[in-house]
Amino acid sequence: MPRTEAEILADVKSLAVEYYDLTGKPLGVTGEVAEVAAAEKLGLELAPARTEGYDATRPGGERVQIKGRRILHRKRPYTGRVSKIDVTKPFDTVALVLLDERYEVVEIWEAGRAAIEERIRAPGSKARNERGSLGIAQFRSIAKRVWPSC
Repeated sequence: MPRTEAEILADVKSLAVEYYDLTGKPLGVTGEVAEVAAAEKLGLELAPARTEGYDATRPGGERVQIKGRRILHRKRPYTGRVSKIDVTKPFDTVALVLLDERYEVVEIWEAGRAAIEERIRAPGSKARNERGSLGIAQFRSIAKRVWPSC
């Protein structure tokens, strides 16, 4: 009998934790885990693999780009950066899924395209302007927590 997506992801998360504990290096599954978690928690439908600009859609057609970040330091949970947000690609919102050290969802934050573009294009940061990268704290400052609900 074929295994379910949930069963496979449980194994992937367990292996990723074991691999990190052994090597000190991430296995590179954070994005995939975040996408599935966001779809489940927010009622999204995942887009086909390699869809340009977004990872999922809402029932009304809103396109959601999903970013994931594993938080390893509980004392400083909002340090680190969100991976590149390419504002030349199609999307309506970006969801940031924060995962704990076991790849379980801690929080999901969401920001609209206009707020993201404004923050990325604001003067003063090469990482923001040239690379489309925001710090987690910067992202949260323009976003709304959507899970768990406030």
